[in-house]
Amino acid sequence: MSTIVELIQKTSNLPYNSVQNTVGLLKEGATIPFIARYRKERTGSLDENQIASIQKAYQNIQDLIKRKEYILKVIGEQGNLTSKLKQEINNTWEENKLEDLYLPYKRKATTKASVAIANGLEPLAKIILQQPNKSLFKLAESYKNAKVKTVDNAIQGAKYIIAAWISENQYVRDRIRKVYERSAVISSKVVTKKKVEAEKYKDYFDFSQALNRCPSHRLLAMYRGEKAGYLRVKITVENSQVVPILDKKYINSNGECADHIQEAIDDSLKRLIFPSIENEYRKRSKQKADIEAINVFSENLKQLLLAPPLGSKNIMAIDPGFRSGCKVVCLNKNGDLLYDAIIYPHPPQMRVEEAKDKIFKLVKKYDTEAIAIGNGTAGKETMALCKAIQFESDIDIHLVNESGASIYSASKVAQEEFPDYDLTVRGSVSIGRRLMDPLAELVKIDAKSIGVGQYQHDVDQNLLKESLDRAVESCVNAVGINLNTASKHLLSYVSGLGPTLAANVVKYRSENGTFTDRKQLKKVARMGAKSFEQAAGFLRVRDGNNPLDTTAVHPESYAIVKLMAKDANVKVEKLLRNKTLLDSLDLKRYVSADIGMPTLKDIVSELAKPGIDIRGEAEAFHFSEGINSIADLKIGMVLPGVINNITKFGAFVDIGIKESGLVHISQITDRFIKDPAEVLRLNQQVQVKVMDVDESRKRVSLSMKDV
Repeated sequence: MSTIVELIQKTSNLPYNSVQNTVGLLKEGATIPFIARYRKERTGSLDENQIASIQKAYQNIQDLIKRKEYILKVIGEQGNLTSKLKQEINNTWEENKLEDLYLPYKRKATTKASVAIANGLEPLAKIILQQPNKSLFKLAESYKNAKVKTVDNAIQGAKYIIAAWISENQYVRDRIRKVYERSAVISSKVVTKKKVEAEKYKDYFDFSQALNRCPSHRLLAMYRGEKAGYLRVKITVENSQVVPILDKKYINSNGECADHIQEAIDDSLKRLIFPSIENEYRKRSKQKADIEAINVFSENLKQLLLAPPLGSKNIMAIDPGFRSGCKVVCLNKNGDLLYDAIIYPHPPQMRVEEAKDKIFKLVKKYDTEAIAIGNGTAGKETMALCKAIQFESDIDIHLVNESGASIYSASKVAQEEFPDYDLTVRGSVSIGRRLMDPLAELVKIDAKSIGVGQYQHDVDQNLLKESLDRAVESCVNAVGINLNTASKHLLSYVSGLGPTLAANVVKYRSENGTFTDRKQLKKVARMGAKSFEQAAGFLRVRDGNNPLDTTAVHPESYAIVKLMAKDANVKVEKLLRNKTLLDSLDLKRYVSADIGMPTLKDIVSELAKPGIDIRGEAEAFHFSEGINSIADLKIGMVLPGVINNITKFGAFVDIGIKESGLVHISQITDRFIKDPAEVLRLNQQVQVKVMDVDESRKRVSLSMKDV
């Protein structure tokens, strides 16, 4: 255990005790949100990202240990496992070095070297490497046999063996890796026959850049173009940087043998070493690019999930469309479907007045407080239609990101919720509920379908799912979930629950009525002490028996709060929102072996603002009038927009047309930034200037400078 902790500590640069205690908590079954929120004393107040990195490192080490066990078993079965080799394998904690140690013993398909060895040429190869000052022709003569017809055949076979030995040498591979690390170049060229089809990859038709300086979006674009058959991609180093390393190690004479060794070196590099190391760096660069892209997806997803909710209001939701019409639904404050209809205000039907009249009457009948309009096709036109209606009261009109709504509408979840309605109605309901509470609705959709990044289909899908699921879990637990209204889908992301317990919570609720306190959770089927410990602090009971159940204070700390109230000579509920009273408490008095100042400060902070939604409240947004398509744009125009995607190279902005405009990272601010996320967030309202319009490629370049 100490070795594992030391390895994680060394790579993470986190305090040893923090790593040790975090690993211990993870092994006990604690979740990342729980550890970050309620075990700060043990971790030294590590955040969720740091805890997740420890968890990932721990899992990687466990995988490496399993790999070692397999390698030791295979080499042992071969009878080649010496005590020295066993020690080297056990002491190795780098994947590449471990595989280098295994390489000479790895089961291989028939190779040129293995055939030469089978033909009895291994001794000749050893002689050549010794570089004797003798006639190689005479030495090789004795190695002719039925399968080695000539001296040239014998020497060539020996060179194949030498080439294999060179490629399997750990020192050689390490030195060449260092050259790749320092000097590798990634390049791409278009496949000539597919130049026309590959137009979207035009930037990479004849491209090269130092691998260690190539940003993730370029790497992923090149690899995607290669996978599609449009590009040829290579990672290379100059021979002149590598050959001297091998010459120095293997050549110590000027004779005939030295010439053959030089040929074996060239062959080993071209046929064995370069392809092998290139594959390593392809894999490594792809993994690095994947991680960067996935981190962007995760951060974007968090911002989308934590978008401000409008709250419990009567909503009209419209899924806009042209030919097929606009699907309209009316929802009550709980998001229940009350009514659905279709209107046809746009081409080709153009039943504008009929649509206006329908919307006006429905708003009045169902006491609608806000209208949610999907931001897809005909979204802006539908918003203009609604704004033109003279309602009897103020109605906020919101354009809602509808990414993934069609995925939800066809899902099993939607079928369970609305078995008697078709896909169009379900999609409209989802749009309305997203306005009320984006988090509660979006958790029903596969995170990959929400559309929050670039190249999401190009990255490691397992890693993407793992990261996005963690992002959803983080957001759900950061907000805190109403135990009496949350769906089983939302509850399934609560720390310590999961799908089975979430379903059991909903079942208990339906059979026994609403929860009146957190303690009742213990009566839910299969809710053990560990699950309760992990989940309780993230679940809220509104208007229940215990005022602390509405807060993020964990039940394990209720006794501390009661002691605080006793010391202040008030009831517990009087502590809530009483900043003056809370500030007067001497927190040092409550420090114990289990609870320190970090937790006590969290408790006081929560008591000061119990139940406050960290997301804020949704605000309506208005695009410029008269800008309906890319053809309406003119260079120099300044327009309002909403950030709808953030990447490493810039941010995409919805300016009210079909195509999102790109603000390159260099056009975001006058100061230098490494990442657009340093200054921008999803759904942020911004002013942008049109810098360039390319109608043929459907591209709009924008700037936020001097606006």
